[in-house]
Amino acid sequence: MSDIETLTLPNQLGSAVLCMPTKTKPKVGVIVVHEWWGLNDYAKGRAKKLADLGYAAIAVDMYGHGKTANNPQEAEEMMNAASAQPEKINARFQAAKALLAKHGNVTAKSIYAVGYCFGGAVVLNQARLGTELAGVASFHGLLETDEPAQAGSVNAKVLVATGGADPMVGPDVVAAFVKEMQNAEVEYQVTSFPNVKHGFTNPAATENGRKYGMPLCYDEYADIASWDALLNFMR
Repeated sequence: MSDIETLTLPNQLGSAVLCMPTKTKPKVGVIVVHEWWGLNDYAKGRAKKLADLGYAAIAVDMYGHGKTANNPQEAEEMMNAASAQPEKINARFQAAKALLAKHGNVTAKSIYAVGYCFGGAVVLNQARLGTELAGVASFHGLLETDEPAQAGSVNAKVLVATGGADPMVGPDVVAAFVKEMQNAEVEYQVTSFPNVKHGFTNPAATENGRKYGMPLCYDEYADIASWDALLNFMR
């Protein structure tokens, strides 16, 4: 069981949802960053699922206004607007990290960051920036960057789970990311699930894929296997 509380980030940065175990004082915290749809029930549910397992989890709204997209056009507009202000993304992430560090027995060195789709890119970029974290995990996240990690600059281990049939993250992109991690001397794991499309951890992905003609599809095996990999990663 877990307690859920909506918090306001400082300096009018937006809001976040804190999920805390009810019976334990967690020693490990997790920052959860949403897909391009925004901080919806799916992202909040992932944070709650982590809290139910004994982690302190905070799902942060990287769009900062509490709105969620109703269609891919809105989602793309929101994602592009947020991405155009990387300083605000970083400020929201750091604010969520600070709030998480105030709860339980969580310290900066015992905080992980988990991102989905757009959120995957956010947490990977935090690693590239050298943010002190125990680790970052990207699920069907965007891997490309104009500013690749440099040797010695990354202070977190890295986990990536991607779909082998995801045209948004093709094999050349995955190969380039692996080379980036190797060149930066990062402790990393990359798993590509064969025949799996984008959004594979989200049960709503299949219907959204049909509705909008996009390569989105839930995959139960990839969802469960990547979740188990995350829990092992955080142990």
